[in-house]
Amino acid sequence: MIIQQTKLVDCYEIIPDIYHDERGRLTKTFHQDTFAAHKLQTRFVEQYYSSSRKKVLRGLHFQLPPHQHVKLVTCLFGIIVDAVVDLRVGSPTYGQFALFDLRAEKGNMVYVPEGMAHGFYVVSESAIVVNNASSVYSPEYDCGIRWDSVGIPWEDEHPVLSQKDSSLVPFPLFQSPFVYEK
Repeated sequence: MIIQQTKLVDCYEIIPDIYHDERGRLTKTFHQDTFAAHKLQTRFVEQYYSSSRKKVLRGLHFQLPPHQHVKLVTCLFGIIVDAVVDLRVGSPTYGQFALFDLRAEKGNMVYVPEGMAHGFYVVSESAIVVNNASSVYSPEYDCGIRWDSVGIPWEDEHPVLSQKDSSLVPFPLFQSPFVYEK
């Protein structure tokens, strides 16, 4: 397993070990000792997945304190463009974003730390995306910023959005409660 620092401080792309044989493949998506050695969260309390069709954009989502969480995101089926935005005031990468090409056949993952927004756009005909979270979903602390308010060069200017996602506050108007700590 390879854990690579991205351009966003504390955000990582994880390249798993994949074993192929005549039956197919086995992908190791989590190894506690490897995560702990890199000082990454090893306790995930909730897992969920979404299935989406081509041109769907979900995000940019996060949970507010005290229910903020770390996410470990992977695409089990299809291809997505995954996006992460640093919302931590005082971070050297505050307000910046990183994009990831997550593909089922690569098995790659994104480790999204607390204080970052997450979203994705479906490139393939459909996709299944799995999220592991370090805190349980809390509707009253569920939040987000508009998908088109941080300069992300999405592949589509008119993606399929939920009503909720289309009405989120733009990033410049978001008063972030997240503070960067070294």
